[in-house]
Amino acid sequence: MNDQWMNQAYPNGSSVTAPSVTLGGYTARTFGWMFAGLLTTFLVAFSGYLTGWIALVTYIPGWIYLLLIAEVATVVFLSARVTKMGIGTARALFFLYSALNGIVFSLYFLIFDLASMILVFGVTALFFGVMSLLGMVMHLDFSRIRPLMMGGLIFLAVFWLLGMFINLSQFEMIACTLGIFLFLGYTAYDTSKIKQFYAVYSQDEQMLKKASIIAALELYLDFINLFVYLLRVLGKRK
Repeated sequence: MNDQWMNQAYPNGSSVTAPSVTLGGYTARTFGWMFAGLLTTFLVAFSGYLTGWIALVTYIPGWIYLLLIAEVATVVFLSARVTKMGIGTARALFFLYSALNGIVFSLYFLIFDLASMILVFGVTALFFGVMSLLGMVMHLDFSRIRPLMMGGLIFLAVFWLLGMFINLSQFEMIACTLGIFLFLGYTAYDTSKIKQFYAVYSQDEQMLKKASIIAALELYLDFINLFVYLLRVLGKRK
């Protein structure tokens, strides 16, 4: 995600107050929002599978493209306007994105075995936890490899976009392996940014709360993408 909003100046007349939480409390709050987003995605996805309403959604022409546009628009708007919107609006957009993602994830319950998905979720949580711990306790410098990480994201985006029109299944395992290592790196990177957000906004309680939502969204995306790529590699299809 774009970090430019971190460098934006505060609006004229904005109030600055001392923080009411420590770095530990702020970190716990951020991961709490991330887990709440994951729970929202799971509840929407499982309800779609359990009740069968996801089958009705698939009858809408171009539904997957409409969802993709809605998801991208939500993330871009939240990232670009977070400094100007209220905290409640930022949280609402975060949960809106989580719910939209849940609609897409309903399809995974139709494609993959449930026990297999639970196993992959556990593996994802383990990998995510280890990389988050490394990102939090180690002073890692991602400035040198960040261009490579961005290049990896662009490659994956182009690969899956071309995959909609060209059969690239023989290269899917390579792309998934790249995706796994890429989002392991992003997990450590985005976790380390929690400390940066706290350092920048530690004297502004309102911005600190907004930064917590942005950090939670970044970690949510890391977890979701890591889970999807691991599921493609390790998951057992029905």
